[in-house]
Amino acid sequence: AYLRALRQIVTYLQISDGNMEEGSLRCDANISLRPAGEMKFGTRTEIKNLNSFKFVERALEYEIARQLSILKRGEQVIQETLLFDSDAGVTRAMRGKEESDDYRYFPDPDLPPLTIEERRIREIRANMPKFPDELREELILQFGLSEYDARVITAERSFVRYFQAAVEVCSEAKIVCNWITSELFGALKREGIEFENSPVNRLQLGKLVELIHRGTISGKMGKAVFEEMFNSGVDPEVIIERKGLKQLTDPLEIAKIVEQAFSQNVTQRDNLLGGEEKLLGFFVGKVMKATGGTANPQVVNDVITREIKRLRGEKE
Repeated sequence: AYLRALRQIVTYLQISDGNMEEGSLRCDANISLRPAGEMKFGTRTEIKNLNSFKFVERALEYEIARQLSILKRGEQVIQETLLFDSDAGVTRAMRGKEESDDYRYFPDPDLPPLTIEERRIREIRANMPKFPDELREELILQFGLSEYDARVITAERSFVRYFQAAVEVCSEAKIVCNWITSELFGALKREGIEFENSPVNRLQLGKLVELIHRGTISGKMGKAVFEEMFNSGVDPEVIIERKGLKQLTDPLEIAKIVEQAFSQNVTQRDNLLGGEEKLLGFFVGKVMKATGGTANPQVVNDVITREIKRLRGEKE
């Protein structure tokens, strides 16, 4: 957790891309064991140049087990520098150190002492990008995201920028977040594409979610449009127009189709009038089928309910 948090800070502050495999960030892990309650630290070993989170975890697990085995035998751990053999899953001695003096620290004449004025420190602090934990808190308070969603979005600075730009287009932040973390992340993982190379840009995703929110298309249609966007990079409006996917939301038009469904299914209509409420879903299905799935289900439901009340002589 510490190393991941450190990498996150480094990337957020744009100090480095934090790519461990390419050498932008490496880890030297130090391990020492001592009995519970013992104040004095045990002998330390150092595992050098670990280049992935997975290797750090494996190296630590192995070295802890190795030292524990030595101590249980009543032997002494040797202070030494180690390398991790990822193929064998073991640590191997690189060089030994009897004392810390063996590091032979000495001043470098090309690196003189550097004094940074307090004023300069304040300037840097004032202009630094926000830290991940600050952004998480902001996303929770400003957009109402859950703690989990805020952590997912702030995992990478590029995720945050994408989310913020999409929310500029569609203010339904929670829905935007869901589309990013489920549909977009899922498609990228499925196709093995890096987030930075996403074929669906942040403005396009914002437009798509806004079209769903406005009722122009249904959520189901939205998923089909998203797949087309992902495969082609085309804007959602173009795909909707090209495929004739615009959702039918006009209550008057839907009422005509409901009337046809009633006239074609008189027995079911009469049973619904008689109180068999489960048949409401039957007629919603008929209307959806008649419209090729383009009718807004909620509007269809409302129109049928209103028509039933009218036929029963009930007040709305």
